[in-house]
Formats: sequence, C-alpha cells, structure tokens
Amino acid sequence: MTPARSFPLSGAPQLGLRERKKIKTRTAIRDATYALVREQGYDATTVEQIAERAEVSPSTVFRYFPTKEDIVLTDEYDPLLLQELRTRPADEPWMDSLRYVMRKAIDLALSEEAEATRLRAHLMVQVPAVRSRMLESMSATGRMLSEAVAERTGLDRESLEVRVYTMGLIGGLSETSLHWAENDFRDDLRDLLDRALTVLEHGLPGRA
Repeated sequence: MTPARSFPLSGAPQLGLRERKKIKTRTAIRDATYALVREQGYDATTVEQIAERAEVSPSTVFRYFPTKEDIVLTDEYDPLLLQELRTRPADEPWMDSLRYVMRKAIDLALSEEAEATRLRAHLMVQVPAVRSRMLESMSATGRMLSEAVAERTGLDRESLEVRVYTMGLIGGLSETSLHWAENDFRDDLRDLLDRALTVLEHGLPGRA
C-alpha cells in the first residue's frame, strides 16, 4: 500500500515527461475513483463515471488499470519498494532493511494520502472483489520481492526456501493491513508492522 504520488528513492533518476504524464493520469483516475466511492459506495461506482470525473475516456482507464479493483490497489508501485530495498547497505541485517523501507512507505502513505490509504484498507475488508484481487496480486508482488531476498542471501530466487519465505512476508504484511482496517484503524500501523515482522523473524511469542 505504497503512495502513488511520490516515493523518493535513494539515487533515483528524474522521470521523463512521458512518465510524468502517465503518473498524472493514474493519479487523476485514482482520485476520481476515491471521490466517487466516498460519495456513493464502491458497487455503485462505474468505470464510465470514473472516466468522466477524471476527464479521460473509459478506454484510457482500462489502459492503465485492467479492472476497477486495480484502481484502488497499488501493486504497480511495488518495484519502487524493491528498488529502495536495493539501496540499503549490503551489510545491514535484512529485517532492518525491510523495516526501514516499509516504515518509510507507511509514513509517506499516512502523511500524503491518509484518507485514501484507509479507504483502500476498508475496501479490502468490505468488498469481496477487492479482497480477491489483492490475493491474486500477492503472487506477483512475491516474485518481485523474491529478487531482493535472493540478492541479499545469495540463494536461488526459485528455490522453495526463498519462495516460502517471501510469500510468508507478503501474506503477513497483507494480514497486517486487514487487521488494521478490521479494528477501525485504532492502532498505529507502524506498531502493527513491527509486531508482524517480529513474528516473521522470531516466530510466535510464548504464553505469558
């Protein structure tokens, strides 16, 4: 759930005009979708309405987002997280690198588009189609993250160990977002992230 607007990567090159226009169009489509969903609900919002509000054609919407569910999910920004992970020091413990990058993503999401971040999490809990699409996209996200895991550990990215470990991370982070939304966003998402990563790193806590 990284923010679509900006993710300041370490040493990232400046984007060209074409890429900036693409980002502007994607942002307009998402902003239109969020506004309509807040006004009338997810099911009542159509792609035609989104296109009209964003001042683009329906075909443009589908060119950027294959389904309506993809509009409210931000998986295409996962490569930014992967690139940021690759900028971390090679001798930094893996979980420290992951904590740093994920906290940075959360801080940006909550500072730049807190309302949209909560809306996405709410939709993942309340709308079966969004939840289903999220689960489908986890595999693609896992494949990208497995590259970073393999590079850091020297293991084969297609090995069972890397695949299981990576999907455990992805599943844990997804469940953290769902838990946050299911509990009406009462908890600090950064604290929930730390708890989730601690479980993944050390296993379940013992009985008190």
